[in-house]
Amino acid sequence: MPMDKNTSITIAGAGLVGSLLAIYLARRGYQVRLFERRKDPRIARALGVVGEGRSINLAISERGLSALEHVGLKAAILEQAVPMRGRLMHAQDSSTTFQAYGADDTQAINSISRGWLNCFLLDEAEKFDNVEMHFEHRVNSVDMVKKCLTITDTAHQKERQVFYDYLIGTDGSASAVRETLTRKNVTSETESELSHGYKEFVMDADGPGRFKMEKNALHIWPRGPFMMIALPNEDGSYTCTLFLSHKSTESSYYSFAALDDDKKISDFFTSQFPDFCKLVPNFLAQYHEHPTGRMVTVKSAPWGQKAVQLMGDAAHAIVPFFGQGMNAGFEDVHVFDTLLDKHSDWNALFEEFYQARKVNTDAIADMAVENFVEMSAKTADEKFLYQKKVEKLLHEKFPDEYVSRYSLVSFSQAPYSVARQVGEKQEIILKSLSDKYFPSLDIDWQYAHKLVETHLGEIKNKFSTFL
Repeated sequence: MPMDKNTSITIAGAGLVGSLLAIYLARRGYQVRLFERRKDPRIARALGVVGEGRSINLAISERGLSALEHVGLKAAILEQAVPMRGRLMHAQDSSTTFQAYGADDTQAINSISRGWLNCFLLDEAEKFDNVEMHFEHRVNSVDMVKKCLTITDTAHQKERQVFYDYLIGTDGSASAVRETLTRKNVTSETESELSHGYKEFVMDADGPGRFKMEKNALHIWPRGPFMMIALPNEDGSYTCTLFLSHKSTESSYYSFAALDDDKKISDFFTSQFPDFCKLVPNFLAQYHEHPTGRMVTVKSAPWGQKAVQLMGDAAHAIVPFFGQGMNAGFEDVHVFDTLLDKHSDWNALFEEFYQARKVNTDAIADMAVENFVEMSAKTADEKFLYQKKVEKLLHEKFPDEYVSRYSLVSFSQAPYSVARQVGEKQEIILKSLSDKYFPSLDIDWQYAHKLVETHLGEIKNKFSTFL
């Protein structure tokens, strides 16, 4: 694409996607301005404040790593990450069961600090002379005719106007840019809030760099209508998250609303997560100190008009149960950059970007909600665990024909929509084998192969090129 180095691209939101997008665009020579409503997170981090009890950890996998590799940042980020090779399920009696994510130990997702990663990407973006950063600047409105933002400098309580050539909103699930587009009837949106909320806890290290639990696993305490998870940090600590319904239901008395005094909270934790309580003795204090977060799925359409575009959570926020929110956002950036080589017209660029990504981000949004049921309830189910064993055997015996949905999402760059289609077919295969052979693994593999050919044969070419 012919590049005018005087073209000004304004990015609203300097979180993970916005800061990576700034790096991509700055490398091409564009004039980039970042506006962020928060204070510069690097200042707080320098003072030792690394989180506020919300969304401290992330799982970065193939899609996100590929986007980072394209700008030479993958290796540096992996140095700060802890690989997680599978799920370690904690039963109510404190016994554990391990379930590998991939076909072998080389396939892992990587736990990394959101705060550290955001600061690292901002540092990298700031190395470019053609990048400006403005923190404590809140976007109030967008005038799409005048191509002008009205922004409040919250540090000085001053309002000003900022003109742009192109505006990209990466300002998260509560996007001010999307809100303006919706108010002007440019974009429509649907927001679905999960009935569950979350609260985070920190499990301290057992000494510098020493882990109290298995280091290379994502820990899950599945309890049906609720669950706890824990992700390892490089310093030996764990970021733990309780996912629990906001209100009690017929299927479960336990909820954030029901835990309204210390005795109820303590009884809940000690009965449901006894091993966790021993490892985090100050869980009650942390329960009160840390806020209860909400989780939403946001789908919008279209993602912009003329010189305005949405990207990342601003366009397609998802719940965290497939670990793909950041990965999907980073993939947005990479796809957008690829299309920059193709188009000389930004309107055509924005339209193709939307068409290429919308079907896939809708697919991962739906799969993320479905995965909550798998993590909270199915991981403790004998038949589900049996099907996972069968699935691993299917991949070992027919590696070019059977690749799990999880592997396609986390360890490949196959389109999310294809991964979902494959997953639906695989459910049929696994149910057929489970109904016929459970609990035995003495399976007629010729029969199993026919099932694979029947249900996956026609769509094999849609994912095989990405393996």
